[in-house]
Amino acid sequence: MIAKISSGKDTAGLIRYLFDTKKAKDHTDPHLVASWDGFAPDPGRTDDFDATKKLLVADLNLHVKQARQLGRAPEKHVWHCSIRAAENDRRLSDDEWADIARRVVAATGIAPEGDPDGCRWVAVRHAPDHIHIAATKVRADLSTARHWNDYNTADRELAAIEKEYGLFQVVRGDRTAAKRPTRAEQEKARRTGHDKPARERLRTTVRTAVAAASSMEEFVHLLSHIDGVLVEVVYFPSGDVRGYKVASEDTTTADHEPVWFSGYELSPDLSFPKIQKRLAGIAPQSAGQPGRRRTNPWHQATAATERIPHHLDQADDEASQAHLAAFGEALDALPLLAPQALRPQLREAATAFERATRSRIRAEHHHARALRGAVRAMVREPAPKDVAILATFLDAAILLVTAAARWHQLRHHDQQVAAAHQTLLHLQAAYDHSAAAPVAALAQRQPPQQAVERQIRHLRQVMPDHAEQVIADPAFDALAVTLAKVEADGHDPERLLQQAADQRALDDAGSAARVLIWRIQRLTAASAPSTPTHDSASTRRTPPTSTRQPSAQQSATSGQRRR
Repeated sequence: MIAKISSGKDTAGLIRYLFDTKKAKDHTDPHLVASWDGFAPDPGRTDDFDATKKLLVADLNLHVKQARQLGRAPEKHVWHCSIRAAENDRRLSDDEWADIARRVVAATGIAPEGDPDGCRWVAVRHAPDHIHIAATKVRADLSTARHWNDYNTADRELAAIEKEYGLFQVVRGDRTAAKRPTRAEQEKARRTGHDKPARERLRTTVRTAVAAASSMEEFVHLLSHIDGVLVEVVYFPSGDVRGYKVASEDTTTADHEPVWFSGYELSPDLSFPKIQKRLAGIAPQSAGQPGRRRTNPWHQATAATERIPHHLDQADDEASQAHLAAFGEALDALPLLAPQALRPQLREAATAFERATRSRIRAEHHHARALRGAVRAMVREPAPKDVAILATFLDAAILLVTAAARWHQLRHHDQQVAAAHQTLLHLQAAYDHSAAAPVAALAQRQPPQQAVERQIRHLRQVMPDHAEQVIADPAFDALAVTLAKVEADGHDPERLLQQAADQRALDDAGSAARVLIWRIQRLTAASAPSTPTHDSASTRRTPPTSTRQPSAQQSATSGQRRR
């Protein structure tokens, strides 16, 4: 069940709307199902509608009128709460809706149970699937009702009602979700030919810029050079930066002025102070020692991602929340780096996981410096030509998102759990697509049967419980090629298999053989072979990668930029 609560100052106007059957075609048989004393006049069950409606409004306004004479009535004295059942719920009776209405007004403080001075209210049913509660906020003792935080208290009561009545249990949030576009914004997007409102498009753009930037100056610089986006820096009178706001060039008011959104209006974690704090927690990327191969940032990001499920098992929730936020930034950056065919799924994954990066737990961002630094380094590198490196990262990402769903579930973060599950669908699709070509290419290099049998013996020796599962896997031929190659390069296949298996349980893997392939490839890329004579060959296989420096940073004082 979903509740919507608002305040107003026209009791008569609200009652007129609730009982209207001419303008509102979906209003059928409007009538009272409950009231403050059970004896309120019902305009829907009388021959003289107008007279009964006036009588009902007068009764509801009695205490408001008395308080107004004393100068104590609130300006917005009307409290309006609509409660709607889920589409697939059974049809509730009038008595059941009456019970629900009484519980909600009691829980919110409008009419506490057993309080003779509670506010006057009525519950109107004019459609099968919902009711409206109309109340006046002045109590019988002429004080104003204390209904602070009424939305949350109503929501908690409705959650209990859903369980007791056997109704659909709505996934509830913790008020940390990004603000949804209004109906006007959605209509405007349709009129202008956009699939998403400006607020959502700008949110995605800003999140991508944050994922790529290493400082606030660079963040503003990146935003100001994105086609179709306006950015303006806001200052305090002292000259210090107060914040920023963005607008879409194709979205204007009737006066042709841009419709601006502050970072906070896009999402709570995109406010200027929050972005400042996140960017301050980025690990500087060292140039490395002369003569030594620089670590591939994709391998760094994959390794950092693989460690996050372990962090989620620890007791430090603030650190865990920081790791999830950092991984969200990695997903935001992936569409910039992936092949064109994978970008739609990766964008959907990033959009879905965005909800799982926030909760009431405050993130201590310095805990996730390694992943953030690796992501910035990835953005500055040319896009990888070998799609296998992306498949390796996505394999680690799937494990992490599964762990994130479990972490949020233990903390009763329902919306975040749903977001993580939705993310998995898109990541799995991208992973399957990215893994297909490199696995097929490996399988074509079939080693001699003697070498294949040797790898089977290694598997049975290291992982007897999973060996037959791996051997029967369609990707086993590619795994055999991988093991034969690393063995020829001087690595110990059994040792690598043990390390790869230890990094992730294989029970829940869609393809255990593919999981082992990516782990082994990353392990051999990160370590030298065990035989010294192969060092030079290993070095030739992975040449140093040059670092592409970002474009010159532009100062935030540039103000508004248009591209």
